[in-house]
Amino acid sequence: MNTTGVTTPKPALRPANPHFSSGPCAKRPGYSLEALSGAFLGRSHRAAAPKARLNEIIQRSAALLGMPADWRLGIVPASDTGAVEMALWSLLGARPVDVLAWENFGKTWASDITQHLKLANTRAMTAPYGQLPDLSAVDPSHDVVFTWNGTASGVRVPNGDWIPDDRQGLMICDATSAAFAMDLPWNKLDVVTWSWQKVLGGEAAHGMLALSPRAVERLETYTPAWPLPKLFRLTSKGKIAEGIFKGETINTPSMLCAEDALDSLRWAESVGGLPALIGRCEGNLAAVARWVDQTDWVDFLPERVDTRSCTSICLKIVAPWFTALPEDVRAKTAKQLVGLLEREGVAFDIGSYRDAPPGIRVWTGATIETSDVEKLLPWLDWAYQQVAP
Repeated sequence: MNTTGVTTPKPALRPANPHFSSGPCAKRPGYSLEALSGAFLGRSHRAAAPKARLNEIIQRSAALLGMPADWRLGIVPASDTGAVEMALWSLLGARPVDVLAWENFGKTWASDITQHLKLANTRAMTAPYGQLPDLSAVDPSHDVVFTWNGTASGVRVPNGDWIPDDRQGLMICDATSAAFAMDLPWNKLDVVTWSWQKVLGGEAAHGMLALSPRAVERLETYTPAWPLPKLFRLTSKGKIAEGIFKGETINTPSMLCAEDALDSLRWAESVGGLPALIGRCEGNLAAVARWVDQTDWVDFLPERVDTRSCTSICLKIVAPWFTALPEDVRAKTAKQLVGLLEREGVAFDIGSYRDAPPGIRVWTGATIETSDVEKLLPWLDWAYQQVAP
């Protein structure tokens, strides 16, 4: 509680959309449930028209992202997590593995590879929250697993220059909070995954799995030593299961969620496609950066400017009184700050990820208006002053 005797008035303006959650994320501007009126409810997803709708999601997504024509893209179960797990269990084991981990999700993939797949020839290359591992230490003869943008840390790789064009291993990239927000160099990658619920604000439970020709070759020439459950099987009789990449999903998808995903893609096309989506995200980051530059109690969690995420912006409280507190008290105080904003109805779900340092995490993906970000920032100042001694 602020005991300085100074009363800080509440800001006069409130964000029109207070949904700054890092997943599921805010719906597109102007969203209405009317967008779902054409959904194929009560129809088999394998019937011609519903299957065509699923294939439309694939085609529009690939076109919007500028995916090379020789790549394959499919809708898979269990959100981005399912897509990553399918890649790990189906592709790894043929070569040594380097897995990069600088926040919770990278650590999860490292744990899966070492403790569940039990691949002995694995290097877990880690870094603390706010930093990146040494990318130059990656061995191009190894398969490499990494997140393009660490949603829980707000740290992204600055580019793909560290990935050799003549690599022998596969680059397996969890891009769920980067796809549609950052420029992914497809020639540097071999597997890319994401979900509908992030940058385009779609609904949860469905993942997208993109495979390069090199990844398909691995699938058709390598058989893992472990059994694969049905949900992970990408091949049939030694060949890629082409139907998966034409809308024939492995399990039953939600046609309601599919209709919502199509609405998001059409909106993205209407605002100017990928360049416009990236511009919206970078504009949001720039607005936050201007505020941080003139605010003494807060700073970015990422230590390097070129690694700051433009979608999952993670902030740390740097005021000396706060950093001097025990860790559990810091966590409690940060929760009080974000709780004030939720009770005021100006920002929902902006606490740091549970394993990250206590602070603030604001989603600033393409569906977030910069005007709403700018209206939120004075409220952060107000909430901080309420909890400061």
